Amino acid sequence: MAPKNNAKGGDKGKNAKGKGKDGGDDAGKGKGGQSINVRHILCEKHSKKEEALQKLRDGVKFDDVAREYSEDKARQGGALGWKVRGSLDEAFEKVAYDLELSTTAKPKYGEVKSSFGYHIIMVEGKK
Repeated sequence: MAPKNNAKGGDKGKNAKGKGKDGGDDAGKGKGGQSINVRHILCEKHSKKEEALQKLRDGVKFDDVAREYSEDKARQGGALGWKVRGSLDEAFEKVAYDLELSTTAKPKYGEVKSSFGYHIIMVEGKK
């Protein structure tokens, strides 16, 4: 149950969880959280995934690479939106929850193979 606003130190609790500018070793580290804002690039073939990875290494924005290379419904820059823990493929979720937060301009990404194909994953937010 979420704490009520009238509890002692109500505002301190928000910053104590790594969301504040000065507080948090947790901010951007990847561990924890019950939901993530995730993007991915899905490729059926390993060679196509490698081409997409090279584009990312060359500095192309993640969402632009996703539009060009991803082979699933998340073609709007690879955005899957907010996903709660337990709602994704197990291998995908393990990689996603371990990633640091990043932006599409400077993505920190991970790779995984699932029953759907080869994924390149990045995470934009956690809560």
